[in-house]
Amino acid sequence: MSEATAARTGAAMPAKPEQTELDPRRWTALLSVLTALFMVPLDISIVNVAIPAIRSNLSATNADIQFVVAGYGLAYALVLITGGRLGDIYGRKRLFMLGMAGFLVASASCGLAQSAVMLDISRVVQGVMAALMYPQTLSVIQVLFPPHERAKAFGILGAVIGIATITGPLVGGLIIRDDITGGAWRWIFLVNIPIGLASLVAAWRVLRESKAPQASRLDVVGVLIASVGLFLLVYPLVEGQDANWPLWTFVCVGLSPVVLALFVLYERSLPSSRFPLVQLSLFSIRSFRLGVVISALFLAGIPAMFLTTSLLLQVGLGFSALHAGLTTIPWSIGAAFMSVMSARLAPRLGKWTITVGASVLALGVLGIILTLDLRGSAVSSVDFIPSFVVSGMGIGMVVAPLLNIILSGVPGRDAGSASGVLTTFQQLGGAVGVAVIGVIFFSVLSGRAADAVSPIVPQVQAQLVQKAGLPAAQASAIASRFATCFEERARSSDPTAQPPGCGVPDTANPQATRFLAQIFGSAGQQALANDFVSTMQRVLFINAGIWLLTALVAAFLPRPQRQMQPALAAAH
Repeated sequence: MSEATAARTGAAMPAKPEQTELDPRRWTALLSVLTALFMVPLDISIVNVAIPAIRSNLSATNADIQFVVAGYGLAYALVLITGGRLGDIYGRKRLFMLGMAGFLVASASCGLAQSAVMLDISRVVQGVMAALMYPQTLSVIQVLFPPHERAKAFGILGAVIGIATITGPLVGGLIIRDDITGGAWRWIFLVNIPIGLASLVAAWRVLRESKAPQASRLDVVGVLIASVGLFLLVYPLVEGQDANWPLWTFVCVGLSPVVLALFVLYERSLPSSRFPLVQLSLFSIRSFRLGVVISALFLAGIPAMFLTTSLLLQVGLGFSALHAGLTTIPWSIGAAFMSVMSARLAPRLGKWTITVGASVLALGVLGIILTLDLRGSAVSSVDFIPSFVVSGMGIGMVVAPLLNIILSGVPGRDAGSASGVLTTFQQLGGAVGVAVIGVIFFSVLSGRAADAVSPIVPQVQAQLVQKAGLPAAQASAIASRFATCFEERARSSDPTAQPPGCGVPDTANPQATRFLAQIFGSAGQQALANDFVSTMQRVLFINAGIWLLTALVAAFLPRPQRQMQPALAAAH
């Protein structure tokens, strides 16, 4: 059976006798590319912690700060498919090293940025270079490792992704600590340079070059159409929340499917002698088709949960960046441990590994909901440990086996394209999840503000009378104004900002004014904690539902075909 027939039918190709000896340095090569891979998700999650410091140090506007995060993700999502295909054509080692070198230059530019505009531009370049580099990692595993070793390789890759994503806030907190107005934030970018240089040298020495057979030239028209379609979808999702969803966001999202449909029609019209940007026959492979859907669905909940949890810990509960990062360590431990263990579990459980892992993750999320219900706003880092460990184990149990299942039936000549498509769908799933769950989260936060502050108002009124010595009528009026201001604060895009006209009332007595400031500060944080805890409980049910649906869809994956003998996935 030919590779083309296998791609059309979704059947597993019979294993071929090995034509090339296994690369004895393949595990060292894997280490070199995974060291670089660690920095890609790290630079997505670590920046969130640095936002207050960057805003203060560079006198950045809200739009500037938003693009520090969104610019990287947007460029990354748009170039992934192209980056994978460029590796097929010009060589995966060459593209990996080019992407890594550019990533290091962009990281240095971010760290040395003298203005918000310079930082924004550098982040876009950094995202482009990450998109050139990342797909080559998955392709390298496909090319260097025989089928019986790929599960272990993908297990290590999953552990790296999980650790990098979850420990980003911890690393950022350690670097910045209390340096909000200084330049400590620059080191979250500059720390990439020594790590990247080591990876670059190692890749140059041990990584073997590989290309796709018959790869000729880039499908430029396909690149342009796909980029426009993806931009119309991704850009409104990353910008819409802070822009309060104006009409243009809905217009862009509505046009996106039309442009992407044109892309599919164009790719199908290409003659067989051409080398399309996306080999559409990949979607005839059942494991790839379902795997891409499962991957996008699974990833739709991950970034959104990390975002809402970070808001809960730092804004709602008032944890420092470092404290919040330390709180999430059990996630990292659970994810790393189960990513490695999945290499042993997957051969026994087969496709059910994904179903079990997604169910475990949903169970961990339900544990977080129960923890918040029992402890309320008095919840501590220790209280989260059991549910965070279980959640992390669920993430680790899914990520690595899913990559192996999706790519197992992909012909070697399309490894780069498949890797780019897979990662693009993951990014789209994450962007959609953050947008949708973000809208729901802030809507619920605003809607429950009155319920959160109502039990606090009598306490504020009593303290105003007892501690500030105000008359009961005046205390009642001030307490009522406090509740109104809190509700306005909860409806704003930044719950930590004080709405206009809602400062501490000035009194003729300086001591009374000082008491007022203390009372308002303490009561405001308590009401905010109540609001965030109740909102988080409700929104997490959506996350749990997403992963239960993932578990259900994964049950329809085909059974992995047994290999007749170990074989190399593609020619070098």
